[in-house]
Amino acid sequence: MLSLLLAGLGFGVLYGIYGLLETQGWVNAGGFRPMFRERTCAIFAIALCAFLLNFYQKRHLHDTVRGIVIVISLLVIAWLIVFGKYIF
Repeated sequence: MLSLLLAGLGFGVLYGIYGLLETQGWVNAGGFRPMFRERTCAIFAIALCAFLLNFYQKRHLHDTVRGIVIVISLLVIAWLIVFGKYIF
């Protein structure tokens, strides 16, 4: 549950920051491939779970680490299913 929560919050924060930067004129959405913002925010949100994984791994909580790895794997598979067609 922790990795789902972190990935969800991470996606929301990153997506919000990207939108804020776009409204300020610092980022231009033109010229990118379709779904660029969503793909990028989602993959960074999944990568945030690596910090959570490292935190629990240092404390030798192996069952928690196993659960985090399973959730990260499922998130990566979901990312590939949803955004895989936009990559190539």
